[in-house]
Amino acid sequence: MDISVVIPLYNEAESLPELFAWIRRVMKAHHFSYEVIFINDGSTDESWNVIERLAAEHENIKGIKFRRNYGKSPALYCGFKQAKGEVVITMDADLQDSPDEIPALYKMIKEEGYDLVSGYKQKRYDPLSKTIPTKLFNATARTISGIKNLHDFNCGLKAYRLEVVKNIEVYGEMHRYIPYLAKEAGFTKIGEKVVHHQARKYGTTKFGINRFFNGYLDLITLWFLTNFGKKPMHVFGLLGSFVFFIGLLALLWLIGEKVINLANGIYGDLLADHASFYIALTAMILGTQLFLAGFIGDMISRNSSNRNEYLIEKEINVEC
Repeated sequence: MDISVVIPLYNEAESLPELFAWIRRVMKAHHFSYEVIFINDGSTDESWNVIERLAAEHENIKGIKFRRNYGKSPALYCGFKQAKGEVVITMDADLQDSPDEIPALYKMIKEEGYDLVSGYKQKRYDPLSKTIPTKLFNATARTISGIKNLHDFNCGLKAYRLEVVKNIEVYGEMHRYIPYLAKEAGFTKIGEKVVHHQARKYGTTKFGINRFFNGYLDLITLWFLTNFGKKPMHVFGLLGSFVFFIGLLALLWLIGEKVINLANGIYGDLLADHASFYIALTAMILGTQLFLAGFIGDMISRNSSNRNEYLIEKEINVEC
């Protein structure tokens, strides 16, 4: 099979027939063998009934229905598990992504050798309240991920080699960082294609401003897990040691100063009367706690069942 189209959706009953008809026209025009996988993420409208009706008429449609709304990442995860096409295309169900982009995306994967191609909605039909935070978010994501050539991490329209989606785990709200996940899994040939962005035809957006705040928190989590997930002692131990020794040096300075004053017959105040004494002690306690957190994290990591699970691309004469 040439292409699997994975479409997560929530309350998009009006757009589904038009979207599938559009995909079908494009696939037929380019002689692609294909499947369309709809993941109904707990819709409360007639979305699932529409999917059932379309599936009864077309055998290349698959449908997955969640009992409740889990989010886009779980929907993509389940869609990726079912995908069988050599190239996997993801797109939103609201008709803002154009199926006419599919042939060019397919060509970039199959002929130009990309592992992943992300769409770039250079000209958007979104309000400023959405576009400005998006630009700030993407700038931060480029800096932290090291993927400098992507301008739109969160674009729903993407293309992947099948091997990519089978070797990454999309969870929580990590769908925004699939290029980052792919890069950390060893799929480094990541490209971008300017795609057409259309104004929403039916319904309203399902995403609020809170997604940007959640996005930054997820980005920090992903950065930490990819850099220190298997070696937490490297960050907590280093930070804890630094804080501890700063506190220790401050305490030794205070004690030394007190000893010198006593030697000169200057008694002055007790050490315990100085706020700096307690600040130094607090720093030592915090440093010790950070160090222990890193130690405990390291012990948990070493005893984890997947501590030695690594993605292997090829093997020669190896028995498993």
